[in-house]
Amino acid sequence: MTKPASALLSGRSRYTILLFAVVIVLVYLLGLTLPLLGPDEPRYAQVAREMYERGDWVTPTLGGFNWFEKPALLYWLEIGAYHVFGVSEISARFGSALFGLGTVFSLWLLGRAVENRIDELRGLANLLALIAASTAGMIAFSHGATFDIILTFPMTAALVCFYCFDQTEDKVPRSTLLLAGFYFFCGLALLAKGLVGVVFPFAIVFFYYLVSLRTPPRKFLISLFWGGIVTLAVAATWYVPMYLKHGYAFVDEFFIQHHFQRFTSNKYKHPQPFYFFFWVLPLMTIPWLPFFLGGLWDAIRRFARKNGNAGPEQLRSSPLLTFSLCWLFVPVLFFSFSGSKLPGYILPALPPAIILTAIYVCRLRGKYRWAAWVTETLAVVTFVAVFAIAAFVAPGFADADSVRSLIAEGNMRGYSDAKVISFRSVSHNAEFYAAGRLIRDAEGRQRAIYTSAELANFMRENGGRPVLVLAHPEHTQELFASPELKSVLIRETGETAVYAVSLK
Repeated sequence: MTKPASALLSGRSRYTILLFAVVIVLVYLLGLTLPLLGPDEPRYAQVAREMYERGDWVTPTLGGFNWFEKPALLYWLEIGAYHVFGVSEISARFGSALFGLGTVFSLWLLGRAVENRIDELRGLANLLALIAASTAGMIAFSHGATFDIILTFPMTAALVCFYCFDQTEDKVPRSTLLLAGFYFFCGLALLAKGLVGVVFPFAIVFFYYLVSLRTPPRKFLISLFWGGIVTLAVAATWYVPMYLKHGYAFVDEFFIQHHFQRFTSNKYKHPQPFYFFFWVLPLMTIPWLPFFLGGLWDAIRRFARKNGNAGPEQLRSSPLLTFSLCWLFVPVLFFSFSGSKLPGYILPALPPAIILTAIYVCRLRGKYRWAAWVTETLAVVTFVAVFAIAAFVAPGFADADSVRSLIAEGNMRGYSDAKVISFRSVSHNAEFYAAGRLIRDAEGRQRAIYTSAELANFMRENGGRPVLVLAHPEHTQELFASPELKSVLIRETGETAVYAVSLK
């Protein structure tokens, strides 16, 4: 006799479920103290630090210059954490970790709503949470001080609220509360990453009604009026003060340049082929990739048979499958046409991929005894691997990628007040670790120095004081050969080294 689907973790003791929950929280809080990586984390953390130090919750700045690329929600989370924990890497990433856990919790709530109505999917809630929490894309982006997970949580919460409303009787008072949640989280998504935060949820909802051959219910259509006010009121907490303070300069940089030009051109130098996200998204589902592909195929097959001869038993979960396919399709198609593509853009499409995966696994567990063992073993192995990577692999990689240790060593050698110069290529990673010591052009962009003669001239213009130079070791031969400069290697990590340079 096979084990029923309802055995998914619900057959375990409450202590086992609690243990899984504690492990998940620990996984998402682990590794937040690592050095900030890449160009984006340090810049966003520094923007929040400048706002925090000024006591300004409205205007983002970088190096004292206006920085209107992104809205304020991530910065607000970082500022709040700076107040609690102080300015540090953990503070910069803490909000992302919370929003990652919030996404997992939202999917768990969706599973609870579904499993209470569909016997075939009993246990879906715990399975959704387990798969979501152990998915590579969720784990990775929940550990980064970037905007992708900050958008994914409110968008997921909004769409979960909508789906629960859609499956609830109109006259039930709870349906109005669910609609209010949908509009509130749409407003929060606007604060998270701009217009996509509201365009995606509404596009997904109306596409869902279209492919379902249904007219939106009267209650939903009426809610567009009062719900739109709720969404705008939430978003207005930042957009209105920004416009009143900066006027058209804000509109031009934020909306025209960083929304429309980013989508329609390669202005920001992130070109990728049209099919880029068709392989990036599946990779984000690791270690559940085979189950995602199976779930996607099963959902498409069931959707195609929806108007055929499929019986009720085969279509019982079709509304959720249809909704998940629409949720998956809209971001993938939208960003595939974008002139600028980065892996994190597609993160809002990961929750529906997780839903399709969990439904497929849930059905497998109802048919095959081995499926339950495989599911829980795969999750446990993933969590163990994350702990091992965080303890033994990530610190070395992060130290090589970041300039934190380089700047710290230079400070210990007595150069804590020296200017920090990027030689031949800009180090955006230094924005956080060498704040206030970098050189910029007239528009506020960090600039590099390309020759030893240019560096010597800069030092003379600044009183002849020594500087710290960040450079690839292969690019420093000119520094050591210069008759005007004396260069001393302080520390080298990975492909970057820091040198103390003074005039002879």
